[in-house]
This record gives sequence, C-alpha cells and structure tokens, in this order.
Amino acid sequence: MSTAEIEGLLRELAPRVLGAVVRRYGQFDLAEDAVQEALLAAATRWPAEGVPASPAGWLVTVATRRLTDLLRAERSRRLREEAWEPAPEVPDADDTLVLLLLCCHPALTPASQIALTLRAVGGLSTVEIARAFLVPESTMTRRISRAKQTIARSGLPFRPPTAPEWPARLAAVRHVLYLVFTEGYAATSGPRLHRADLAAEAIRLTRLLHRLVPGEPETAGLLALMLLTNARRPARTAPDGSLVPLAEQDRSRWDRDAIAEGVALVTGALSHGPAGPYQLQAAIAAVHDEARSYAETDWPQIVALYEVLMRTGGDNPVVAVNHAVAVAMADGPAVGLRLLAGLESDPRLAGDHRPVAVRAHLLERAGDPAGARAAYLAAARLTTNVPQQRYLHAAARRLGA
Repeated sequence: MSTAEIEGLLRELAPRVLGAVVRRYGQFDLAEDAVQEALLAAATRWPAEGVPASPAGWLVTVATRRLTDLLRAERSRRLREEAWEPAPEVPDADDTLVLLLLCCHPALTPASQIALTLRAVGGLSTVEIARAFLVPESTMTRRISRAKQTIARSGLPFRPPTAPEWPARLAAVRHVLYLVFTEGYAATSGPRLHRADLAAEAIRLTRLLHRLVPGEPETAGLLALMLLTNARRPARTAPDGSLVPLAEQDRSRWDRDAIAEGVALVTGALSHGPAGPYQLQAAIAAVHDEARSYAETDWPQIVALYEVLMRTGGDNPVVAVNHAVAVAMADGPAVGLRLLAGLESDPRLAGDHRPVAVRAHLLERAGDPAGARAAYLAAARLTTNVPQQRYLHAAARRLGA
C-alpha cells in the first residue's frame, strides 16, 4: 500500500478509533491526544512494516496504551485506570456516528459544534480550521478547548441518543454539516469566493453520515443538496477569480457526475413521504442543474417548491428572499420587488448584503438604473467577501454615475 493510500486509510479510520476509545474510557481530550499519537505511529511504521491485518484494532490498541500512560501520570485517576481492560475490541462504524452526535450536542454553541466536528471527526488540524474560518489559531484553540471542557463538565454520555432524542440530535449534525458546506461554497469573508477544501470536507462527512444512517431521507437530501450545488463551482469564477453569476455560467463546466448522483439521491429521498427542508432545497437545486440554459429554467416549478419550503421549513428569511427572486423570474421584477419590500424590516436580515444585492438586480431589470446602482453600492458595503465586493462595484459602474 502506498504512502498516499495509507494516509487515506488513516483519515477514514481516525473518527472510528477516537469514537471507540472515548466510548470505552471517556476522557475526550486525553483520548484525542492518544489517538493522534497512534495515527502518527502508524504513519511512521506502516509504510515500512506494512499495514496490519486489523488496522483499526492496531490503532485502538496503541491509542489505549498511550491513554493509559497519560492517565497514569494523573494520580487522582489511578483507581479508574486499574479497573480498565487492556485490550479493547475493534471499533464499530457506529462509534463514528456517536462521535458526530457528541460533537454536535446541544450543550455546545454552534461555533463549538463546527470546530469540534472538523477536529474530531474530520481530522483537520486547529490551524486548518482557523484558516478556513479566518480567525487566529489561538482563537480556534480556545474554542475547541472550551467545547471539550463543556463535554467533560456536563458528563455527556458517549452513547447513541434515546428514541425521543434521536431526531433533534441528528438534525443538529445535519445543521452543522450544512453550515460547514455553506461557508466553503460561499465564504462570508476573505479574498476567495469559495473554499473548495471546506466544501469537500462537508461533503465527505455528509457521505459518512448518509452511510451510517442510510434510510434517513433528510440526510440523503442534504447530501444531494451539497452535490447539486457544488457541481456548479467550477463555473462560478472566471480565471482571475472574479464571480460569474448563474445566468452567465458556462454549464458545460458543471460536474455532470455530481449532478446525476444528486438527482438520484433526492429522487429516492422524496419517494419516502413528506419532504423535509433539505430535500426541498435539493429539488430546487436539481431544477436549476437540469436546465440546459438559464433561459430554460423552470421558474414556476422553483416558485412552487419554495412555497412548499416556506410552509413546512419554518420562518426563514433567506428562503423568503430566494422565493422573491424566483417569483421575479417567473412573474416579473415588479412582483419580486413587492415581496422583497415586505422582508426588508426583518431584523434577521440586518447587515446581510444578499437582499440588498437582490433588490439591486431586480431594480435593474425593472428599468431603474439609478436605484439599482445605489443598491449595488449599498450591498458592496455590507459584504466582506472580496470577489463579491468587486462584482457589486462592477455592476454599479456598468450603470454609470
């Protein structure tokens, strides 16, 4: 097995091994340190000695020995240590799911859930996570440490949730993965429009979740939504990194394999009964992706899907803004502007550049260049993403002084 293949295997096994060690012995923080040392030992030894017959069992055994060493130095934990069995079983894939659920526990803040999931399950270093979210490494270190301390203080059990807990806990995991993907696909700030590595990690973890709970339609819907959305990423930027709007994208550059997989996933999920929010968003993405051109987009169908989403998915102002766009495309900009006007006072949209940018686009389509130009400039002042700023400024310049 090549070094690259060994690295891939270790990345796949890491959350299972950590889950197994935490499940048996607790001590999330020390367990993570022990597993990291086991992974380092494997990366050093396996290329020369060969991969053992049971690589997961090998990692758990080495991690357990290191954890025992770490705990032996803590006199207050000696009795607990002496009661442990020295040879744990090979971990089961369910440990990864329980680890995901623990990292996304409602006792943690959303920011901590994201950081801990990427660290413990995704295997990203603190430096990588900090870079992805454009915060100092020291800030991310404190965030992850606080999350671990919260778990330790709360005594959260490492076990699958009970039947009443299951829907909310699984929904929390999906929400965290969705937030990670959204930040990767459309970065809120920084010099790049997107962060492909972060979006790819969200897709990888959602694939893992889908494999662990294959009969759960909303999880399939979330994976479909990510695939169908990310399929457009190659066409979203020009060679110089500037933003290319959906109407102007070269659809031959879209990832057709990802689109086919996403369509199959959402079609299968929708056949299981009433659709959840991720399934509906995936269905909307599929309508966009299957249109041969922007002009051939089935906007009435998208409007209908958004209206179902607004009825069933709760009061979400971003969904309402997207619905206004779809209505404007189906029935004209004046109708869309009226819908948008009813949303402008929503405090949840305060400071968000997106509704302002939408208003600018619709005003331009409605034949109000002065109003559109002012709105483009206002939207540019609100966003902290550099390619978005440049696009909005260019749109304003196009409309003249």
